[in-house]
Amino acid sequence: MTRYLFAIDLDGTLLYDFDSLAEHTSEFIRSIQQQGHLVVIATGRPYRSSRFAYEKFNLNTPIINYNGGLITHPKNENFPVVNITLKKEYIIDIFENNVDLIRNAFSEVRDNIYLFHEEKAIEPLLHLTPDSNLYLGHLKDTLKVDPNGFIIIGKQGSGKAIQAYVNEKYQGVVLSRIWNLHGEFDSIIEIYTPENNKGKGLEYVAKYLNIPRENIVAIGDGHNDIEMLEYAGLGVAVNDSHPELIAVADRILNLGPKEGAVIKFIASFLKEKNS
Repeated sequence: MTRYLFAIDLDGTLLYDFDSLAEHTSEFIRSIQQQGHLVVIATGRPYRSSRFAYEKFNLNTPIINYNGGLITHPKNENFPVVNITLKKEYIIDIFENNVDLIRNAFSEVRDNIYLFHEEKAIEPLLHLTPDSNLYLGHLKDTLKVDPNGFIIIGKQGSGKAIQAYVNEKYQGVVLSRIWNLHGEFDSIIEIYTPENNKGKGLEYVAKYLNIPRENIVAIGDGHNDIEMLEYAGLGVAVNDSHPELIAVADRILNLGPKEGAVIKFIASFLKEKNS
């Protein structure tokens, strides 16, 4: 039997909201591991807000958080951790020089969250848990260590202007992406480094697990999944994915997370391979 590694994004791929996870989904993920396959979560979330999925799936693999910025193994304290950070001076510069365009912003170092100011509407983005430590104020006053990344909630329509500043000032040393959202949060900008992506994270994990590239299946929906799908032997995009992800995907599903796209695809894929 060929042993496959399934690298799965959470938000917009497996989950249709911040924390809904059907029991039959968890049962399915557990069942394919019992068949000998491996599952790795690859998400932009911190570990504290992806732990529930890791535990429900009963995983025994590394987990890719912050889009590859942090790779740990919750069940192996000897795992060689990957921790990619962004210089705090870059974050402070971007914030201070675009503050008139910024509605709110935050950075994270593990469970420490450095937030510009409290705002009820953005609390779902913070993934607050009892383990979280929240520091409020201008980042130049609160942020004392290099974090894994930076999220800006721009004022309506300001995303491209902030992104233009990053591109012109940093010339690829620092990168940015505008999340594929609509409505109230149409200008969420993620700031990160070129070294920080799910593709490199997946490569690191696959080598650790000794799984060849051709036996890796990656499933996602967002711009932050592009490198992951490119690295995998088979890259799969769910319905309504980011246009740039669709352009690199080997397969495009006509189902989304509400229709159980991930488990239906994996079930069909394994049936096809075993027939």
